[in-house]
Amino acid sequence: MTAPFPFHFHNIEAAQFPAKPLHLAVGMFDGVHLGHQAVIETAVHSALASNGICGALTFWPHPSCLFNPEDPVQMILSPEMKVEVLKSHNVEFVIEQDFDAAFASIEAVDFIQHLKTHLPGLYSLHVGSNWRFGRKRVGDVSLLVQLGRESGVHVINVERVHYDGEAISSTRIRNYLTEGEMEQANALLAEVYFTMGKVIAGKKLGRTVGFPTLNLPWTQGLRLPFGVYCVEVEGETTVGTIILKGVANFGMRPTVEEAFEPLIEVHALEDCPFGTGDSLKIRWHRFLRPEKKFSGVEELRDQIGKDVKSAKKFWS
Repeated sequence: MTAPFPFHFHNIEAAQFPAKPLHLAVGMFDGVHLGHQAVIETAVHSALASNGICGALTFWPHPSCLFNPEDPVQMILSPEMKVEVLKSHNVEFVIEQDFDAAFASIEAVDFIQHLKTHLPGLYSLHVGSNWRFGRKRVGDVSLLVQLGRESGVHVINVERVHYDGEAISSTRIRNYLTEGEMEQANALLAEVYFTMGKVIAGKKLGRTVGFPTLNLPWTQGLRLPFGVYCVEVEGETTVGTIILKGVANFGMRPTVEEAFEPLIEVHALEDCPFGTGDSLKIRWHRFLRPEKKFSGVEELRDQIGKDVKSAKKFWS
């Protein structure tokens, strides 16, 4: 049954809901990792228990874009990808609040009242134990609980989730991704890291060496290390969603051209129905080797053959 309101709102001023208890998971939620999922889960359960509505309040861009624009945090997920992942975790709506100077200037003591002004049905807030809020980030969970009592809003504080003895965080996952540690990142995300893009026309060099590729631009802020990966390719066809196993090179292609932007080149290991213009999701499973410059096309072809063999071994 479709909800009587949109799924995605671009700020709290635009969000309108039926007169039901509103349960809100709040956070940046970059990656929507296991820790974030624990917070979201409490909001979902609270909504079910009260016949209410549950959703996520998240922010874009990252606060560092405002406070440290010369070196902002590179995000794991684009806004579109984050909304898609949040939807898969049973929230009924997402509010993507613009994190601008006006929002950043809200005093911590006024935060809940600011939310209630625009979301009068607000019944509960669900946050991680290390979440901060308000101007200069002076607000912590203990203050939020106090403000909640004064405003009639229940505050649910969710303890951090640990993996291998260390707290899960978006920073930890970013470090794994930028080091090519895909299995570790995927374990904390509880799903395989993915990127999205539209296939663009290439120079068809892959066909001439026996390994045709699907070429996609890199659209993420955060970049993986340049190199070769075991991947899956997912896309829609006339018969439904198809997922193919493959091997991909992400990088600057130093052997064949002087590139200015990195490119994803995916060679499917199965019959591939996808082509130029198709929107695809690439799931990154394992880093095989760094990108390197070869002496020529023949050496490159030999190495691609070895990479394909390594990928087939991984998938077997």
